[in-house]
Amino acid sequence: MPLLNTTIMRLNEITTLVEDKSHLTSEDESLIKQIFQEINENGERYDVDEIESWFENEGSWNLKEVRSRIVNISHYAQSKFEQTNKFRIVDDTCNDGDSCSCGN
Repeated sequence: MPLLNTTIMRLNEITTLVEDKSHLTSEDESLIKQIFQEINENGERYDVDEIESWFENEGSWNLKEVRSRIVNISHYAQSKFEQTNKFRIVDDTCNDGDSCSCGN
């Protein structure tokens, strides 16, 4: 699944905001977690392999350890979102507002 333009914009935001690309501070990690959380909350889906590929090809993230940490954060954020989102309550009313059991 290719990355959405809005997701790419958020990845560019990470690249812009993280000053030292050779070391992530705890503040950097918090920022990255927040960005991936927002991506998930906005309903954007991404393949973690695509995130990894994007950071490899972006050019300024030269250390594999730092790229791997970002990919791990993206995977964690996605997994956490999917776990909590799994338990949301589904509305059982039809499009016309009447209650039914048709599953629509």
